[in-house]
Amino acid sequence: MHPFPTRLAAGVLLLTAPLFARAEPQPGQSPADHLPPHIRHLTQFGERADWSHDSKKILFLSKTFGDAMELDLATGAIRNLTQHYPHYGYTRALYLANGDILLAGPLAYDLKDVNHARRNCYLFVLDKSGRKPPVPLGIRCNEGPAVSRQRLHFAWPEWIDPKPGEGNLSTSTMVEADLVYTDGVPAIANKRLILDGKDLPFRATMETQNYRPPEEKELIFSTYTDGGQKCDVYGIELATRKLTAYTNSPDIYDEPEGIFPDGRHTLVECDSQNKRGPGSIDLWKLALDGTGTYTRLTHFSDYAGYKASNGVVSDDGRHVAFQMGKAGEAAGIGHGIFVLDLTVAE
Repeated sequence: MHPFPTRLAAGVLLLTAPLFARAEPQPGQSPADHLPPHIRHLTQFGERADWSHDSKKILFLSKTFGDAMELDLATGAIRNLTQHYPHYGYTRALYLANGDILLAGPLAYDLKDVNHARRNCYLFVLDKSGRKPPVPLGIRCNEGPAVSRQRLHFAWPEWIDPKPGEGNLSTSTMVEADLVYTDGVPAIANKRLILDGKDLPFRATMETQNYRPPEEKELIFSTYTDGGQKCDVYGIELATRKLTAYTNSPDIYDEPEGIFPDGRHTLVECDSQNKRGPGSIDLWKLALDGTGTYTRLTHFSDYAGYKASNGVVSDDGRHVAFQMGKAGEAAGIGHGIFVLDLTVAE
């Protein structure tokens, strides 16, 4: 177990009777072909969804190192936002508070070393007009940034590769900064360190996930151990740097992905239902009150070889967008965007 003090004494699984009868999954079946009525299948391709602030559109990537796409939920129309200029593809696309888009992508791409490109992405700001190429911010960002939904501000992880003789364990830091515009050109300002991974009492790499609403005084983040096969949910109070372990589950994979607008819960990618690791996860709702109460939201991992991942909650708190993934593929790869209606599921 992590030797770090925690408010969580033990995880509590909220086991409720299913709203809808589910047929027993059969070998070779896909969860996309057996959806409950509160889940809609929106696209046959795509990954890493993000909600527009009015909850009417979904931003997503066509694929890893692909284009940023925007889906209008009312019409079903999909618009390619990054086709008007050359690029090496993107690994993240997130709405900023002003409607512009924060992109993460490599400056070069070698087909013989894809992992190098994944670990060496840089941040750009794409103007919402869709007529300009993105502006580079000069920031290397390993894994995903966390974007404020209320202000022009974001956080990101910076992974530090091990020195010779240190094995293959990286360390990391988390940093945040404001985004300022001068004559319409974005740049970062007021950059500051949030947390150095060396200050954790255990060896882990970290990934920024979400500013906790409504005050955004706390940042929710992931701690990866055992080569990324284990993960826990942590929070850090930005003013005091006080750390809180919201999960402390050495036998369960718990990765925060998406937060509820009231700040009382976060989504987690979790394998509590099977303990098979990050390749067999589903989406669960985790209370951030220290009780460790979970509620399971999806059942994609009941189908052999599939998982549900990368969930995000709409700003109105009514829906979750997520993707279907497959076991054995790299983290983040998705095979279509889905939407879950929380007003029915809960």
